Amino acid sequence: MSISVLVISCPCALGLATPVAIMVATGQGARHGILIKSGEALEDAGSLSSVVFDKTGTLTAGKPEVTEIVAAEAGEEAFNTEEELLVLAATLEELSEHPLAGAILRAAGARGLKDRIPLEHFEAVPGRGVKGVLKDGRTVYIGSGNYMKELGIRDQDLEDQAGHLASEGRTILFLALDHKLLGLIGATDRLKPGSIGAVDRLHKLGIRVIMMTGDRQATAEAIGRELGGVQVIAEVLPTDKAEVISRLRQKGDRVAMVGDGINDAPALAVADVGIAIGAGSDIAIESADIVLVRNELNDAVTAIELSRKTLRTIKENLFWAFFYNVIAIPVAAGVFYVPYGLKLSPMIGALAMSFSSIFVVLNALRLRGFKPGKEGGRRKLIQETSSLRVDDLITAGITDRACPVIPGLEEEEGTMDKEMVLEVEGMTCGHCTARVEKALKAIPGVSGAHADLETKRVTVKTDGNVSLEAVTQAVTDDGYHVVG
Repeated sequence: MSISVLVISCPCALGLATPVAIMVATGQGARHGILIKSGEALEDAGSLSSVVFDKTGTLTAGKPEVTEIVAAEAGEEAFNTEEELLVLAATLEELSEHPLAGAILRAAGARGLKDRIPLEHFEAVPGRGVKGVLKDGRTVYIGSGNYMKELGIRDQDLEDQAGHLASEGRTILFLALDHKLLGLIGATDRLKPGSIGAVDRLHKLGIRVIMMTGDRQATAEAIGRELGGVQVIAEVLPTDKAEVISRLRQKGDRVAMVGDGINDAPALAVADVGIAIGAGSDIAIESADIVLVRNELNDAVTAIELSRKTLRTIKENLFWAFFYNVIAIPVAAGVFYVPYGLKLSPMIGALAMSFSSIFVVLNALRLRGFKPGKEGGRRKLIQETSSLRVDDLITAGITDRACPVIPGLEEEEGTMDKEMVLEVEGMTCGHCTARVEKALKAIPGVSGAHADLETKRVTVKTDGNVSLEAVTQAVTDDGYHVVG
């Protein structure tokens, strides 16, 4: 009888319950073009509550096309036509690796504009744009509206046109010569064919979808409406992506990050599950837990569905293994021998033990019949498109400041905010700019602050109720001097 108990209690089924299911699921993922690097990643994907997508190259094709070129009415005589602006932009963007640089070069090539302006110096400004010095000593700036504001370069007519184009989903690049705006270039990047379908499938699984982009808020909102029901986090600098993921995780969310670029790598590493597009950069693929070999966004959803089915199979295996031991061990110990004369021989015990292991393996093999799209959540998530600036996320949190996007009201909402541009002396390094930004963000009513070390300018975003005196005092108290 003791030998029967020893044979029956062998925990083979318990030992096989998890690894066999993970092994079969990993192989099934490979069949669907999904490379799962570890069992831990496979398990974590089943408990996600939010999925964050990078926009450019992930949700969109990553090949933007120039759609508009607008010259300023009071621009320079040498750059007052579309062709002249395009040649100037191509001169600088030829040295840039940004996707928008490719759009400008393709537009110039389509018009047969092969001439370039002699350039003395070129510099990329991460998250802002590019700058260059021409042979005649004049400085050219190309970049976002925030970059121009930081430089103190404004043109109300161009900014109004930019706002209108942004509401239609255009990404805007401003061109400036010295401290005068020359015009703007609008570009659009089409969504990948599977993007909208992937968002809908995630909602069916009860998962919230977030789009993270460096575009201005109005542009991001337009793309968010096209996707249908996503949380938009706009104006995110490449260096802020990992911080966004960290903030979401601090709220208790289980977060997956889906990206493809070099600047997505830190966010992929910080997320609970990092998912990289197979055609992306090597460092992004190295940082990710899951790689989508076929470059299909729907495969990211398939990975989550496979994970959930795998977890359910593991729980079924563990239940059977425990149930078997709970029933079989007392029988082998002779609990029915006294009343009924039933006794379990060691040979039958060995057969029962083997059957339990076979059952666990066969149950795990059921994963080979997994089909994408068959998995569903308890209740489909109904998510409205809402918008949030990255500064608001960092200062207040995603649920506190996110506001619904109502078509046609972007410009009205934008007028509620107020920006101040200060010239600050005493900033000599990145540590100094960080101190100034921290001091300003501590002021009630300030939603964001950015200090530019090169220009010595600090851009402060407020709700309109913060006085210049309060901002100046905060900078002064931190040991720096406001000169303008």
